[in-house]
Amino acid sequence: MKRTLLLLTVAALALASCGKDETKPEPSTNATVTLNCVRPSYLKSGDTVALISPSYFTPIENVELTADVLRSWGLVPVIGPNVGKLVDGKYAGTVAERVSDILWAFDNPAIKAVICNRGGYGTIQLIDQIPLAQLSASPKWFVGFSDISTLHGLLSRAGVMSIHGTMSSFLAQGGTDATSTLMRDLLMGQVPRYQLPPHPQNIVGTASGTLVGGNLCTFTPNLGSRADATMGSDLILFVEEVGESMHNIDRQMQILKMNGVLDRCKGIVLGEFSDCGSEFTYESVEAMIRQLVEPYGIPMLCGFPAGHGDVNLPLVMGAPVSIDVRADGATLQFDIDGQPRVVNTDDIDADPTPVTLRMQKAGKRL
Repeated sequence: MKRTLLLLTVAALALASCGKDETKPEPSTNATVTLNCVRPSYLKSGDTVALISPSYFTPIENVELTADVLRSWGLVPVIGPNVGKLVDGKYAGTVAERVSDILWAFDNPAIKAVICNRGGYGTIQLIDQIPLAQLSASPKWFVGFSDISTLHGLLSRAGVMSIHGTMSSFLAQGGTDATSTLMRDLLMGQVPRYQLPPHPQNIVGTASGTLVGGNLCTFTPNLGSRADATMGSDLILFVEEVGESMHNIDRQMQILKMNGVLDRCKGIVLGEFSDCGSEFTYESVEAMIRQLVEPYGIPMLCGFPAGHGDVNLPLVMGAPVSIDVRADGATLQFDIDGQPRVVNTDDIDADPTPVTLRMQKAGKRL
């Protein structure tokens, strides 16, 4: 009799489960951390800026060209002690050497900002080697993107804002394009208020929160680590990618969902998905991600020109940010001190970069 009642109970629970609305995500019980990031001081003429290589190797000739660009901006460049080293065919030094250059830059009070030379791969190896207290003790602007997303997460966890922006591998081309000059102006205190055209995959709405994220396949493996800024609450999640299949992009987004990251988001900002796959019949990568995000009832801003495309506009990671997504367009603004500057992204273009070169700079092969 008891066995019969148990079977009937199990069957009833199964039927009740089948009747649930499976389209609504279950809330996450994952613990959160507090992200309360300070804004480093803006630069002024004569300030010293360090150039370091935390990931892949960059030829010293390119770094010297970037140093010339910084001089033309009225800044004083210094090159990290280990820049120019090549280890195991790709890395810009050993783990210890790359960590040493980061800590050298943060420990030196004369250095006011740090620009990374390139991404590629390798920053995940540094996470456990960098004391958060050393980063927070001397807040300064830290600039980079792609594999540098790991270090943006680490800085956000340390309580310091940073800039998702262009690096030496691009600045060496002259530093006169809008991507470079907007990053320069942000370092100097001109805070952009971006105006964007409408996008067919936008989800309308308004939201405010702390900007986190970056390169999807770089920050997702850091979940649960000291560099995981997505453990914060009230997030605006920024995502971009290059050279990845649709199914791998979906895999990473599903991992974020299963780890409760999307539950903690107030809004989503999608950047560039450069040279990504089209093996499914979705209209676009953005359309695929929209299908995942829609049940959360949060706004999603698509087509922000940041990432591995020809235009890579600067974003302040760890900063409070507001997005307003409408049928006729969208705005993204940082709620931080500085001289406000309206930037219409429709007015910015750039010479196209060959796919092969773009993939090489991203540390990926065709």
